[in-house]
Amino acid sequence: MSLSITFLGQSGFRLSDGTHAIVIDPFLSGNPVAKHKPGDITCDYVALTHGHQDHFGDTIELAKANNATVIGSFEICNYVNEKGIEKIEPGNVGGTIKTSFGWVAFTQAFHSSSFQGAYMGMPMGLMVNIDGRTFYHTGDTGLFSDMKLLSEIYKPEIAAIPIGDRFTMDGALATRAAEFIKPKVAIPIHYKTMDLLAQDASAFRPSGITVKELQPGETWEYSG
Repeated sequence: MSLSITFLGQSGFRLSDGTHAIVIDPFLSGNPVAKHKPGDITCDYVALTHGHQDHFGDTIELAKANNATVIGSFEICNYVNEKGIEKIEPGNVGGTIKTSFGWVAFTQAFHSSSFQGAYMGMPMGLMVNIDGRTFYHTGDTGLFSDMKLLSEIYKPEIAAIPIGDRFTMDGALATRAAEFIKPKVAIPIHYKTMDLLAQDASAFRPSGITVKELQPGETWEYSG
């Protein structure tokens, strides 16, 4: 079986094993490069790395439309619950949430997290185990050496890594991050969406790792 990976633009993904689907950081409305509208997306879960608008995005609309479970920090889950989302799975760094498709584990990320001026807990990365494969979404983060340890523990096959600079790593630092993580495939994210970010992935060239550049709206069938 293959894992269906749809890039939603900026840092957003939809992952599906053919039976279940999880959406990560669904920034669609207001995203200048997004090809999907919220109504185009079906999912069982919405998982968030942190609370910034370009990641939180259309979480509430998607969760309500799909009766989906929101996975995120304690603070994010409290917030969406106050907005009428009853199915929530709060967690924090080091924790794991069991799901219908496998599990989601929370890792550290070095960034910040707020939404509309409210604190939204720790920024995090997500290890998503689906279809027997582990997909590491690093979230918005700077480089940190414990990525090597996370690689040893979770053994991700695919890693989505920000390369846009200014708010996250640039291509050179992201290259080091990928070499720490050692996935089979690295997907560059968090670039090209706005003028302040890097406009191409030319500086992202990790050694011994396949770089898969996905265009917003593109679906890739990964079979390992």
